[in-house]
Amino acid sequence: MNDPDQPDPLRLAEYAPGEAAVLSDAERWPTLDEDGARRLAHWRHHPDAPKWTHATGDRLTAAQIERVKTPLSTDNWMTEHLAAARRTLRYRGMAKHSVLADFPTITRADLVDDIGAFVPLDADIDRMLHGTSSGSTGAALLIPDDVEEVARGFHLLVALAAASGAVVEPVGERLAVANLVFQRQAFTYVSVVSSFAQRAMARINLHPSAWPADGARERFLTNADPQILSGHPTSLAELVDSELHELLHPVAIFSGAMALSAPLRRRLEEAFACPVFDIYGLHETRPIAVRTDDGPFRLLDRRVHVEVLDPSGRPAPENAVGEITVTAGENPLLPLVRYRTGDFGRLVRLDDGGIGLMDLEGRENTRFLAGDGSLIPCVELTQQLQAHGAEGWSVVQETDGSVHALIAGGDVKAVRRALEALLSIPISVTAVARVIDLGEGKPRRYRSSVEQ
Repeated sequence: MNDPDQPDPLRLAEYAPGEAAVLSDAERWPTLDEDGARRLAHWRHHPDAPKWTHATGDRLTAAQIERVKTPLSTDNWMTEHLAAARRTLRYRGMAKHSVLADFPTITRADLVDDIGAFVPLDADIDRMLHGTSSGSTGAALLIPDDVEEVARGFHLLVALAAASGAVVEPVGERLAVANLVFQRQAFTYVSVVSSFAQRAMARINLHPSAWPADGARERFLTNADPQILSGHPTSLAELVDSELHELLHPVAIFSGAMALSAPLRRRLEEAFACPVFDIYGLHETRPIAVRTDDGPFRLLDRRVHVEVLDPSGRPAPENAVGEITVTAGENPLLPLVRYRTGDFGRLVRLDDGGIGLMDLEGRENTRFLAGDGSLIPCVELTQQLQAHGAEGWSVVQETDGSVHALIAGGDVKAVRRALEALLSIPISVTAVARVIDLGEGKPRRYRSSVEQ
């Protein structure tokens, strides 16, 4: 047990309660009414509330509240988007009639190096929110988020839920949405969704260290009972691992930030009896695609365009795996053009004519050296791991070619047999009890150190 009189050597100042609170409530919620203020106070000072480390609001005016309820039009959006990009320092030299293919690709490193160069010179900075993206590779990134775009994201979730027959309405006093994390330190806050009849929402850390007393987490969640639960697989797995699902009745669940395994999705569906959406996207690009089953991700009908490129930056051959490269036009403060995500997959045509992403693997397109000298793409390992019930995993190949797999859930013996058959070498497989035991945050799922 920690000595309360000794400083915590792992404590980060940015996560201290109130460290970054600079606005008044009137500035955070310009239209906050008496009922909204009452809800805000109730959840802020709930006796079992977690340690809120931050305070933030949507900053929406009455006119903006009406606008964010409707998606941005996609009519002629690319032309307008490229024009906005040419008003940035980065692209100021591009010809007026440049088309998408004329723009060079960019990476996260370009944004880290000079994010300001990608903000239009005529951008309305008064609409800017300060967003952060830690990323699973590379340096942390500070992102200029737009207040309307952020608020519109909630209504995207509501629309996706409705398309699956799940209705999210501002009734009663349930939280509209709870964004869940599970880590030692995290930004947490309670807020009000101005465009959803001023119902409350919260970013909640499920980690035991975030709560004031034993049982507080369970009592608070019982009282809050959010309509929408969102998070990444680590935090969502905690709900069922700790039997919190018995206390909650979500209308819909959204998973993002890292891959949601098929076994964990089925476990969530069985526990909560509601649709579970696997969202693919990045903070920089916002949501790109979604699925609710084991099939391809469907590209969302919004201001997003996806290319799949080979290592040289040319379009990958049809049906070939390549790097997912995104042109994203939802955030007017960051009009990204041909942003190489570091994720890999292939584009496919869906039965109804829509466009899908298949064989999606995050970050490096890792390949493992098999015993016969062939290189096996990590997607083939994913297929075997999921087939044998693994809900989360980390697979590492050392420089000597040995492979070690750490799995949460699943049949250890079956996983070992499958991976050994796939790679034709002995495999070490170790089981952990829960997804969180793979590591806090967003652990890398695959790594190979052999020369290829």
